[in-house]
Amino acid sequence: MKKHLTLIALLGALFATAGITAAHAETDTKPAAKKKVVKKAPAKKAAAAAAAAPAAKMPFSSDAEDDDSEPDLGGTLSADFQCEMGHKLTIWKNEADDKHIAIRWDKRIHRLTRVETTTGANRFENRKMGLVWIGIPAKGLLLDSKKGQQLANECKNADQIKAAAAASAAPAATVAAAPHQN
Repeated sequence: MKKHLTLIALLGALFATAGITAAHAETDTKPAAKKKVVKKAPAKKAAAAAAAAPAAKMPFSSDAEDDDSEPDLGGTLSADFQCEMGHKLTIWKNEADDKHIAIRWDKRIHRLTRVETTTGANRFENRKMGLVWIGIPAKGLLLDSKKGQQLANECKNADQIKAAAAASAAPAATVAAAPHQN
């Protein structure tokens, strides 16, 4: 009985090995498939002209939700902001449009749209890029809502820097001028 089982096991192993070898031989004898090389058609003149022309800029005060296009900054006022850790940014505002601002961050100009707040802070967002600008009278803050982190903090323009310096100097002057009580 043991001899028969051993013989059956050996025959099974022999057939399995023969089947694998035959499969390898079969795949090796098939000719390799040829790759077709497709040449691209030459670009049309209109496509070349469009590529050569600069991208059309979005009107600054447009109500369209186009967060990808760079806004047209004609007729806007700009303010440069100095932030902590050496970050700098520029914000453009159009006096006729209080719903949008443009901000230069990371070597690109982004258009942000006003979002209403209950606190009275100026909040502007570009949802596609994840940028959020929060402006209060004392400073500004730039956030990345996609990553959930601050990009720039303690951002102040020239007027805010002067006001902060005056406020910090005023308490020192009042303390020095106050009479000493014994």
